[in-house]
Amino acid sequence: MRGWEKISGVGLETLFPIHCLNKEEEGQGQEKDPWTPEEWERRWIQSAQKGDSESFERIVIAYQQRIFNLAFRLLGDKEEAEDLTQEVFLNVYKHLPSFRGDSQFSTWIYQVTLNHCRNRFKYLKRRFHQSTESLDDPFQGEEGDLERELPDEADMPEEALHRRQVQRLVQKAVQRLRPDYREIIVLRDIQELSYQEISEVLGLPEGTIKSRLHRARWELKELLAGLGIHRSG
Repeated sequence: MRGWEKISGVGLETLFPIHCLNKEEEGQGQEKDPWTPEEWERRWIQSAQKGDSESFERIVIAYQQRIFNLAFRLLGDKEEAEDLTQEVFLNVYKHLPSFRGDSQFSTWIYQVTLNHCRNRFKYLKRRFHQSTESLDDPFQGEEGDLERELPDEADMPEEALHRRQVQRLVQKAVQRLRPDYREIIVLRDIQELSYQEISEVLGLPEGTIKSRLHRARWELKELLAGLGIHRSG
């Protein structure tokens, strides 16, 4: 499935207990696992709905990194993203029995995450209302968050240092986008979801997704130019 490796950055064999045979093992009487990753996930969901904690733990392992990444890119704050990720899985655990499979599970958990992010963003914006920071850019601390994530600049070669500086500025520009533009940029250009996946997550036609993405990219390009980064195209 396209989304698994691109979003998680982890191969399917790492996330799912599938027996991947190498050439030496072939022909030795061992059989490949008959279930696909999607079938394994469906079994985990069904078992977790019945109260099996190990199955729910497998779901958490499969999704926790991509949920954190989505929250961090939308909120721009590492600690907030960590807290929100925990809240998302508590919510998923609470409402998992009501999941009927009308949509893909990945679509459902992304929708849960987006709703939590939107509510958290509104709360943080109100919290900063009395501060000296601009309401258009309420998360001025993202550079510090990135610094906690990355190695000391003194030990970095020039090229790596430049990439770090660009990463910091791109994150800053993304935070300055209006919320619906930020969501579409993160889902498409950072999480690399397909147009169909984004359409299902946001509940919007693909045509609307594409036009909104075009406008969001243009605005991001202008913001980056203002920060000294000029993108082609």
